[in-house]
Amino acid sequence: MNAPAADRDAALFRYLLRLGDTSHVLCHRLGEWCGHGPIMEEDIALTNVALDLIGQARLFYQYAGEVEGKGRSEDELAFLRPERDFNNLLLVEQPNGDYARTMARQFLFDAWNLLLFRGLEQSTDPRIAEIAAKAVKEITYHRRHSAGWVIRMGDGTEESRRRIVAAFEQLMGFTAEFFHMDDIDRQMADAGIGPDLSALRDPWMADVEAVLAEATLGWPTATWSVLGGRHEGRHTEHLGYMLAEMQSMQRQYPGLNW
Repeated sequence: MNAPAADRDAALFRYLLRLGDTSHVLCHRLGEWCGHGPIMEEDIALTNVALDLIGQARLFYQYAGEVEGKGRSEDELAFLRPERDFNNLLLVEQPNGDYARTMARQFLFDAWNLLLFRGLEQSTDPRIAEIAAKAVKEITYHRRHSAGWVIRMGDGTEESRRRIVAAFEQLMGFTAEFFHMDDIDRQMADAGIGPDLSALRDPWMADVEAVLAEATLGWPTATWSVLGGRHEGRHTEHLGYMLAEMQSMQRQYPGLNW
C-alpha cells in the first residue's frame, strides 16, 4: 500500500468495521432464537455460535478503535453508529424466518466465512492474523453444524425439503455481495492484509454444490442479486429495526456499564 499513512489507516479502519459489523449483526439475529430453538440442543448450539460471533466482533471493533485513534470504544462503535454507517453483509440482517431459513442463511454465510478467515490467517497484519487463527476453529464448527442441517432437511421429509428449497431461493441472491470488491478490498488484498474476495467464489460454489448434492438438492433457480450493505451502507428495511433494539439501552443511558 503506497498511499499516505492516514489513507491506509482509514482504509484499514473501514475494513475492520466491515468484519466486525457482519459478525455483530448475525450474532444478534441468532440470539433471537435463544429460548425458541426447536430442540434444547439447538437452542444451546445457536447461542454458542452467537457468542463466537460477538467475540469476533469485539476483537475487530477494539482494533478498529485503536486504528481510528479517536478514543472510541468497542461499545461506541457497536451501539452509537447510525444505520448508514454499518457495513455488514445484507444476508446476515435478513429475518430468521423458520429454522430452514435460518440454517440456509447460516450455511451460505459459514461456507464463505470459513474461506475468508482462512485467508485472513495469512494476513500481513499480525493482529488480524491472530484474530483469524482463533476464529477459524470456531467457524469450522459453525459450517459443519449448518451444513448438517441443510443435509438433514433436504434429504428429510417432504415438508422439510419444501422449506429448505424455499429458503435457498429467497436468500441466494444476497450472496453476490460475498465476492464484490471495492477500492478498500483491493487495497487490503494488494497489501496482503485480506484475501482477494473474487478468488473465493469458485471454492465457495464447490463447497455449496457438494452439500446441496448430499442433501439431494439442486442449485437454486433464482437469478436476482443485490449489493450495497458491505460497501455503501445501503441496507434492507430490517437493519433499522434491529439497531433500534440493539442500541436502545446505550443510547438511553450513554456510557452505561454493568
